[in-house]
Amino acid sequence: MLSKKLILVLSVGILAVAPAGSDDEEKVLQGAGTSLVTGGTGTPDFVPVLTKFGVHWRGGRGRLDCLALAPSVPAGSPGSGSFDTNVMYVTGDITSFEVRGAIAVLGGSATVTGLGAGSNRPFTARAERGGPGTRFVLTVSGLTFEETVLEGEIKF
Repeated sequence: MLSKKLILVLSVGILAVAPAGSDDEEKVLQGAGTSLVTGGTGTPDFVPVLTKFGVHWRGGRGRLDCLALAPSVPAGSPGSGSFDTNVMYVTGDITSFEVRGAIAVLGGSATVTGLGAGSNRPFTARAERGGPGTRFVLTVSGLTFEETVLEGEIKF
């Protein structure tokens, strides 16, 4: 009888001092918005690129989605301001999340269509806390997209 009581007391004591969850399980990140890729497609054409992104992390798990859109007609032509062509889509699981001051650093593996297409492509993303004017930088398939948030917010 004494041994059962001792086991019970020890078990309760261990549970009382054990942490409720790991740091990763307690962290939360959520964000979505529209951003502009700095410099667009780059030289020589500098075609503008808008992205629609969404990220979330909760309970040690997360997802990233990023859709890149570009106009289908050249600059100066009617409709050149319509972002109607899907040039890239990145979707995948976030497997790591670290906070460094006002920056969240995310890592994972994604499926990519369009530019840099492929499966199980490792990615990193650096998300700055805040709304319009903050930065979101996505690196995947050997490409880096430096983006400025135009609408939306990233919270962590």
